[in-house]
Amino acid sequence: MCGIVGLFLKDKALEPQLGHMLSEMLVTMTDRGPDSAGIAIYGEDQSGQSKITIQSEGGSVDYALLQQELRQALECDVKVTPNSTHAVIEIETARAGQLRNVLQSEHSDIRVMSQGDKIEIYKEVGLPEDVSKRFQVSQMAGSHGIGHTRMATESAVTTDGAHPYSTGPDQCLVHNGSLSNHNALRRKLTREGIKIESENDTEVGAAYLTWKMAEGASLGEALESSLNDLDGFFTFVVGTKDGFGVLRDPIACKPAVLAETDQYVAFGSEYRALVNLPGIEEARVWEPEPATVYFWSH
Repeated sequence: MCGIVGLFLKDKALEPQLGHMLSEMLVTMTDRGPDSAGIAIYGEDQSGQSKITIQSEGGSVDYALLQQELRQALECDVKVTPNSTHAVIEIETARAGQLRNVLQSEHSDIRVMSQGDKIEIYKEVGLPEDVSKRFQVSQMAGSHGIGHTRMATESAVTTDGAHPYSTGPDQCLVHNGSLSNHNALRRKLTREGIKIESENDTEVGAAYLTWKMAEGASLGEALESSLNDLDGFFTFVVGTKDGFGVLRDPIACKPAVLAETDQYVAFGSEYRALVNLPGIEEARVWEPEPATVYFWSH
């Protein structure tokens, strides 16, 4: 049993409040998963610049020193902005691949959380309220975001085991359920060159979607294909650069609710996650149908 929330803003006037609303929704879901929590925020798109969110266990890395080392190694401007155990690295998009190679070869104590034009992912072991306060999520602005609070079933209670998982640029996935064929899929995707770093079945689901889209499928097509290729039971919420999507397996035993107004689309594992949103009393509220893809984009 885990808790999922998602918020897609139609009204730009609400964007400064995204982090506050999303973290409040997630805290409401604490009893669905007290082990660890995480949030993906899609913020401002800076033309020609990429953001890479990183994490060091216990905040052991000196991020100011890391900035100096990366500038020297890459001979270009690199900005590292710390946020507790995490940091966001900003670099020109053309050099992002080189930066990741340097991190992989010279900084084994650093884990990459996400990469893209807009996405930032923050996740750690702990209660949603503690994780949200640690990273000051309530102060973050953006166009949309998703969050997850976890009750571990498939892997250990570690930051590696926390959601969201990002396996492609500006893409991430949170999941409530269990994939029974994740080991076979892991082997297949690894042969296809997709990197999977954790033992969590959700990262396999994220990697599967990345692989399908790399083969030319749209997100909607990739989600449709997952209904045939993924065994088990699941509710997926997927974040992309432009929006977010929702999918439940054909049995749909995991709870889910959607609400839509002129200002936003919101998702929660339970309705109580949505009750403090503005105008929720006038929202169209419904339970997403089994085996049906829902997607909203800007």
